[in-house]
Amino acid sequence: MSESKVLRRIEQLRKEIEEHNHKYYVQAKPSISDYDFDMLLEELIKLEKEHPEYATDDSPTQRVGGTITKEFKSVKHTYPMLSLGNTYSEDELRDFDERVRKGLDHEYEYVCELKFDGVAIGLTYKEGKLVQAVTRGDGVQGDDVTANVKTIRSIPLTLHGKNYPEDFEIRGEILMPRSSFNKINKEIEKQMIEDGYDEEEIADRLLKNPRNAAAGTIKMQDSKVVGSRGLDCFLYAMYGKNLSFESHLDAMKAASTWGFKISEHTKKCKSIEDVIKYLEHWDKARFDLPYDTDDVVIKVNSFEQQNELGFTAKSPRWAIAYKFKSESVSTILEEITYQVGRTGAITPVANLKAVFLAGSTVRRATLHNADQIEKLDLRIGDTVYVEKGGEVIPKITGVDLKKRNKNSEPVVYVKKCPDCGTKLERKEGEVQHYCPNITGCPTQIKGRIEHFISRRAMNIDSLGEGKIEMLFDNGLIHNPADLYNLKYENIIGLEKVIENEEGGKPKKISLQEKSVQKILKGIEESKEVAFERVLYAMGIRYVGETVAKKLALHFKSLDAISKATVAELVEAEEIGEKIAASIVEFFSIKTNIQFVNELKKAGLNMEIALDRMPSKLSNKFEGMSFVVSGTFTNFSRDEIKMLIEQHGGKNQSGVSAKTSFLLAGEKAGDSKLEKAQKLNVKVISEDDFEKMLKGK
Repeated sequence: MSESKVLRRIEQLRKEIEEHNHKYYVQAKPSISDYDFDMLLEELIKLEKEHPEYATDDSPTQRVGGTITKEFKSVKHTYPMLSLGNTYSEDELRDFDERVRKGLDHEYEYVCELKFDGVAIGLTYKEGKLVQAVTRGDGVQGDDVTANVKTIRSIPLTLHGKNYPEDFEIRGEILMPRSSFNKINKEIEKQMIEDGYDEEEIADRLLKNPRNAAAGTIKMQDSKVVGSRGLDCFLYAMYGKNLSFESHLDAMKAASTWGFKISEHTKKCKSIEDVIKYLEHWDKARFDLPYDTDDVVIKVNSFEQQNELGFTAKSPRWAIAYKFKSESVSTILEEITYQVGRTGAITPVANLKAVFLAGSTVRRATLHNADQIEKLDLRIGDTVYVEKGGEVIPKITGVDLKKRNKNSEPVVYVKKCPDCGTKLERKEGEVQHYCPNITGCPTQIKGRIEHFISRRAMNIDSLGEGKIEMLFDNGLIHNPADLYNLKYENIIGLEKVIENEEGGKPKKISLQEKSVQKILKGIEESKEVAFERVLYAMGIRYVGETVAKKLALHFKSLDAISKATVAELVEAEEIGEKIAASIVEFFSIKTNIQFVNELKKAGLNMEIALDRMPSKLSNKFEGMSFVVSGTFTNFSRDEIKMLIEQHGGKNQSGVSAKTSFLLAGEKAGDSKLEKAQKLNVKVISEDDFEKMLKGK
């Protein structure tokens, strides 16, 4: 085939494949079989591989994925992604309508749109081609996830027709349909059963709900995996300079002709009464949709009127989100049991007579703490009202007092740990009770080990709750460090009997060759995990993922953190006195110091990796010492400190006679400013610092 024929065939295939994509994923009207579609795609992949000079970023082959993204670049939104004001009642909605009426001196109409429960995304198109996809982030900036978004087949890579703007952004919601969610969970469950995992481990690994699944998928490093997960996307807003549309609905109708998926359930309403009828319909009908919705967005349709109404500091005055009231049912409170967390926190759980609620059977609800039980005035045997918070977590919202047994007694909160029998404590100012027996309470010990091996910590996915319990019950592990002393001969053939909750025959599982090898391999590979994740895995109270990263970046090593005082710890970004006091307390306990030493001996990373350390860029700050205080606009405190070190300077925690500059941001410490003035230390602003960086 000649070069010109190859190019013509490639262009023909691209056009055909995208037309079939649009018919299948947007219009839901497929015109060829899956097999015939796959044959066309395979031919295109083969031709592009043989002729890489013809490969383009907008080719349908990009939807297959395969790009690996180690870090997602942060991008500032051209048009900030503002949040909407919320309303929960018809009265509040009428108040919104009254504000709109007062702000406009002529007739207006609304557009009602279902708000899908997923991940907000902004798609930028230039000359008809997708060039960037950015998540909402904090509304000012988000993450560039373009490679992953290209795998979503309902999002056009190249627009249809020719009448689209040269440069514009369109926004929407990436979601995971329930069918995709259920399919993934079935595949996970099937594979884990084949690998010998028990029911508890399988339940822990399954995706929890479609929204979280969509959010996790869009930030995966391997775009090929993203492409296999069946994500979808509805678009609902357009932004750009000199757009020619008079109304929101006109813009969305045009977007539909360019290949975008616009919800067929969007409706124009002439009055607030029409809006309320729309809400009444979808309050029930939303449960019949193949995807989750959490509320309805109501917008003034006319762009001119939107501009006339304008914005508040946080949200537009011309739009509001109506949140559906959570579905509520009544059932019987049969019992209250108490769970022990890895930190010793006691969580009461309501055990309910099974009831169907918002798509699933509910048997338990979280009660949070003793104050919540007292506030609800719960009694065993009460008829209680149950809702799903955010349509996910069941919660008790009230009691039907008319059905209460006259002889019932108020619930007396447990006084001793349900696991080890130790008397519970409740510190002043805290809402939860705690079991103080941190070294002897089995549930706490197993909980800390489960936290240690979790995906975001040491990521030893060959272990799980069931296997941890098996190892603990056989006396092989007493803390996470013991995992690194496990030997093949110690664990091969270990057995565990699982009781059948429904009264059937107990099931016996045992660790065989395949499982043992996976466990030992996972433990060995965990020694390569980065320091900040090791720090998070150690389970220091209040030290979550973000705090662990901030501490690692600020102090560089575990030795430095363990020796730091409360005053020194609060110098790190986002570390308050509560966190600092917890860290100091942790390293004051002898058993914790022994635990840390065992982790060091095992060879875990106890300092930040060299490639995360500041690399030398210049000597412009050579001989200068800086104290950084307050918050800044263009940098975080830790970024500023890194820049200082990269250019040869030194960071100090407190102002002294040896300090060259106090870099003071907003809310800089008064004591530091006073001391700088007293010692004649020069105080500089963020702008001054940036000029110094540029050599001005």
